[in-house]
Amino acid sequence: MGNRGMEDLIPLVNRLQEALSTVGQSCSLHLPQIAVVGGQSAGKSSVLENFVGRDFLPRGSGIVTRRPLILQLLNSSAEYGEFFHCKGRKFTDFGDIRREIESETRRLTGSNKGISPVPITLKIYSPHVLNLTLVDLPGITKVPVGDQPADIEYQIRDIIMQYICKENCLILAVTPANTDLANSDALKLAKDVDPQGQRTIGVITKLDLMDKGTDAKEILENRLLPLRRGYIGIVNRSQKDIDGNKDIMTALESERDFFMSHPAYKHIAERMGTPYLQRILNQQLTNHIREALPAFRSHLQSQLLALNRKAEEYKKFSPDDASRRTKTLLQLVQRLAVDFEKLIEGSGDKVDTVTLSGGARINQIFHERFPNELVKVCVFEKLRQEINYAIRNIHGVRTGLFTPDMAFEAIVKKQITSLKGPCIKFIDMVSQELITTVYQCISKLSAFPQLREETERIIITEIREQENKCRDQVLLLIDIQLAYINTKHEDFIGFTNSQQVNSQSNMNSSVQIVIQKGWLTISNIGIMKGGAKEFWFILSTESLSWYKDGEEKEKKYMLPLDNLKLRDVEKSFMSSKFVFAIFNTELRNVYKDYKCLELACNSQEELDSWKASLLRAGVYPERDAVSTLTPDLCLNYVLYKQYA
Repeated sequence: MGNRGMEDLIPLVNRLQEALSTVGQSCSLHLPQIAVVGGQSAGKSSVLENFVGRDFLPRGSGIVTRRPLILQLLNSSAEYGEFFHCKGRKFTDFGDIRREIESETRRLTGSNKGISPVPITLKIYSPHVLNLTLVDLPGITKVPVGDQPADIEYQIRDIIMQYICKENCLILAVTPANTDLANSDALKLAKDVDPQGQRTIGVITKLDLMDKGTDAKEILENRLLPLRRGYIGIVNRSQKDIDGNKDIMTALESERDFFMSHPAYKHIAERMGTPYLQRILNQQLTNHIREALPAFRSHLQSQLLALNRKAEEYKKFSPDDASRRTKTLLQLVQRLAVDFEKLIEGSGDKVDTVTLSGGARINQIFHERFPNELVKVCVFEKLRQEINYAIRNIHGVRTGLFTPDMAFEAIVKKQITSLKGPCIKFIDMVSQELITTVYQCISKLSAFPQLREETERIIITEIREQENKCRDQVLLLIDIQLAYINTKHEDFIGFTNSQQVNSQSNMNSSVQIVIQKGWLTISNIGIMKGGAKEFWFILSTESLSWYKDGEEKEKKYMLPLDNLKLRDVEKSFMSSKFVFAIFNTELRNVYKDYKCLELACNSQEELDSWKASLLRAGVYPERDAVSTLTPDLCLNYVLYKQYA
């Protein structure tokens, strides 16, 4: 590197990291570091173990890394590990390091595969490593398993974003070679925060598992999806090698032989493999720290001045005065309660303009995500067949004239029972959002670690207890509905004539109620005309209209909602938009010569909001058949309207 003094930069930043961890989150300095991002089973853990030359990370099926692991590698003549949470204890057995990581993870997250944003800090001293600091983040997942919360994908994404959004963070995007690079979750997240690829380093693992006749030559030569810092290929140990206790040093030799002998990679073999990756990361992190030093120093000085001012406030507190300690405790707890209430009620002094949080997220769960879950349960075409079978089975050998009460009850009870799943999922989502809000508020107690830990334990325990009570109450209400079906309810009586009433009201009134307004991009029409165009859309109870601008002066088109259905559109790799489509069930053109309209918005929240609004307007997902509702299906629709 030319300057031997630069080698001390990484240990210096590590000492700063420890100091800041001691004083808490009040010193929010964005230290230069490398975050390791990738999907589950992408090979992140194997890469880190290859750096150390030891097996020390937890392994297993599903999500294993459930808390961020800040791994500080320090070159030393001795070989041992130290954890920040148990200072003074040296771990010479790397099996003990693995068990300590597992136990510390369970302490905070439990054994139900949940995750936590609170990091574990591990130092490893070894003669086989270069000075390097990496943050191993939980693997990206799509589907919750076991007792994981329903929004586990969003929780993991939030944790990853906390690190990679910072300009001082390099991103190590790990992608297995036996999957399509265009579908790489790691590269997709990296592109969202680093669209020019300035901070991203690509790592391609499992090159030895690619299908015969294929290779990753174009990727490794940085020609397919170019990154400024390029790609490095890695060959990790297979699961069979790990189960057979294959030595890492032997595996590194096998990796070197693989690149030297492979016809597609031998010309770049000197720029491939774990040792080269370790050297490059050491060099790039050192250079990155050197480049960030001037701005970092300025930020550090401003933080120091702010802390000095805050320290002046604490001089009036005497630690030996019991009354002052009690007063301070009550003030902190009261401030926590006020902050929590403000986040839930939406009356905080600082309004988040980037993402939804607190009460807004709970509102979204109530009015957008929950109705969508109910729609998924109500599959009317399947219900038609069930009603037919139930009536025929109750009649037996007889040919009936009227619908038997027993068939009616059997169908109704089955539909009511199907509401349990969405309701329980809904309770879990709200409970998890409350806990997330607690974490947002409780960070202000970081100056008092014991108070923070005990307060967090008490509040979360209370939330869990109330969650269980709420779950029992909801299940009891559903059981009550199952025990007695009230056919004299006004909704039930009135719905049989609802089609006639609605028809008459439509003839006598032309008033349309506006449900939602907003900007949407018509993505499939502008492809041949120089790019997709954005319009101002207005959704009412009768139609979907769009205008050239938000002043609603020049109307482009008005589309009636009759016979329209909603269809999900998979998000493409190169697009940051969230897309859904509207089409006609009678296969007619929706607009001009187009069979469907593909409408795009900028966030998942906007997508959920538009889908929920279309649902209220009677535009349902394509697998539903609400528009063909018959009298036999009236009750199911009433139940949906009642609970939605």
